[in-house]
Amino acid sequence: MTQAETLPYPRLLAPLDLGHTTLRNRVIMGSMHSGLESSRDFSKLAAFYAERAAGGVGLIVTGGFSPNVAGWVYPFSGMLATPSAARRHHKITGAVHAEGGKIALQILHAGRYAHHPFAVSAARLRSPISRFTPHALSSRGVERQIAAFVRCAKYAREAGYDGVEVMGSEGYLINQFLAEHTNPRTDEWGGAFENRMRFPVEIVRRIREAVGPDFIIIYRLSLIDLVPDGQSWEQVVMLAQAIEAAGASIINSGIGWHEARVPTIATSVPRAAFVWVTQKLREHVAIPICAANRINTPEVAEQVLADGIDLVSMARPLLADAAFVNKSAAGQPRDINTCIACNQACLDHVFKAKRISCLVNPRAGHETELVYAPTAQARRIAVVGAGPAGLACATVLAERGHQVDLFESASEIGGQFNMAKRIPGKEEFHETLRYFKRRIVATDVRLHLQHRVSVEELVGGNFDDVVLASGVTPREVHLPGAESLPPGRVVSYLDVLSKNAPVGPRAAIIGAGGIGFDMAEFLVDEGHSPALDPEAWRREWGVMDPAQAVGGVVAPNPGAPARQVFLLQRKTGKAGGGLGKTTGWIHRASIKMKRVETIVGVNYEKVDEDGLWISFGESREGLKRLDVDTVVICAGQEPLRELETPLMQAGIKLHRIGGADVAAELDAKRAIDQGSRLAARL
Repeated sequence: MTQAETLPYPRLLAPLDLGHTTLRNRVIMGSMHSGLESSRDFSKLAAFYAERAAGGVGLIVTGGFSPNVAGWVYPFSGMLATPSAARRHHKITGAVHAEGGKIALQILHAGRYAHHPFAVSAARLRSPISRFTPHALSSRGVERQIAAFVRCAKYAREAGYDGVEVMGSEGYLINQFLAEHTNPRTDEWGGAFENRMRFPVEIVRRIREAVGPDFIIIYRLSLIDLVPDGQSWEQVVMLAQAIEAAGASIINSGIGWHEARVPTIATSVPRAAFVWVTQKLREHVAIPICAANRINTPEVAEQVLADGIDLVSMARPLLADAAFVNKSAAGQPRDINTCIACNQACLDHVFKAKRISCLVNPRAGHETELVYAPTAQARRIAVVGAGPAGLACATVLAERGHQVDLFESASEIGGQFNMAKRIPGKEEFHETLRYFKRRIVATDVRLHLQHRVSVEELVGGNFDDVVLASGVTPREVHLPGAESLPPGRVVSYLDVLSKNAPVGPRAAIIGAGGIGFDMAEFLVDEGHSPALDPEAWRREWGVMDPAQAVGGVVAPNPGAPARQVFLLQRKTGKAGGGLGKTTGWIHRASIKMKRVETIVGVNYEKVDEDGLWISFGESREGLKRLDVDTVVICAGQEPLRELETPLMQAGIKLHRIGGADVAAELDAKRAIDQGSRLAARL
């Protein structure tokens, strides 16, 4: 038996010989904007990448840097176009190389996706995700853009990078030249596909000429555009072969344009949902190919490689746990802090021009500020509540050397996560609870389950600090008539998700925030989660083999809903307006496909045997009855603070975190971050 065969994940951990250099394993950290690319001091970005290099990643790809001003995603975003900029990048490359890693710079030209007036593209066609109409490039302008890509690659080499990734997917400038949808040109850069693909082929060919043979060139190729009038499969293959001939070292998988109406990386997308399209390309090229999207465990990655792929790209999983590769190599996969693909602290931050982090790992992107240093003086600390905030706080405190008792009145840890994990498409939340169970044991937290701790116990326990992480309780809504109905006709989301209260075939949900949307999806998908059935998921969203449908997308074909659902909101604005930037549209589209009727600007008049009576506006006009069997209350939460006043009166040093501090839409991102930061300070 060879040494490779004795490794826990022999394919994942096998080195890859690229001829002029060798990658230590098959894991690429995929490109992700960090919000730090535009800084003139790359100290924070260097620390971010160095921690991933120390964690064992084979090759890191940076967030996108534009090759010129026209290529900016946002004004003054990251750009590499001058010698002085190249010198600043040495801080990044030096830090990664010091940890034994390799790093490539992604060259990204936004094209018509740019959010500024200097945007350029193949044609003067505005994208649906930017308010700026691009300038159509002249033939000379096209040549200038190619020259900018080449110049950027040369500066990347001078800056110490091991290679570059040419961003040719996701609907950015290069994609805009490739698809008829965005390239109606009739000159040498338009018309027949052979002309349209000249733009990326010339970029790769000229970069290879400029940087020489001993430099990695990754080309991010859009394998399935997921937009109408995208590329056919024949064109994808033709381009891949031309890119290989032009000198690319690796082809990375790009999946879907940003304007596509198909989710590609959210938690409701099945794991490895698009690997099949990467496998289709395998027989057509000889250079290594890399699969991407929703690969978040070493087991999934190992299977992808076993199925004939050469590399796997993971971005968010390495936000969640920088030591993903090292833990895999040590045979400790259950100790990995798994990415749950929520997007709340990573991509949602990117689209708000904020620095990225990670819901389950607040240190991501904040490595120089949020430091879990060993404590100089161990304290005895009680944490009340084992929801996300309490779990994060207790385990970080114990990791730092404090003596921690964690009290939980329920029979299991998790708090509100135990409800979230029951929502179709949110099964990944199980992984976070598995991780925290392991951390509790590893850090010697003393866990007390089914223990409603009393004020007397906390006062008499000689604790130096008490952390109140006791969570929330559902906000009560008084519905006239509810008291006269049989039990079970009006229930809370807690009754349904925690106590399995039955819901009839026709239901009204009061409250159209995050919990209301979750409840709607729970009720219409009862007993079935498309995220666990890739074939059903593809059918539901209209994903098709690009060899059978140009662009790989057809009309969605969702299954029938399990029940009729009305989703009601007092406010007159868009339902779910507060949902995440990158996932809110998915939730709205999902419930629309399942024929959920959303009604806004509602007053709740009364409930009786015939159903729920509603009216509209301040004048309470248009009295209407909804013929429903069950009313589910999802109208928000109130902080649970019954211990706070007596503990403060007793002189206990008290800290409040999570829902006990602010009960706002079960914000696990804020809860885990708050708990971790408090634990780092105490």
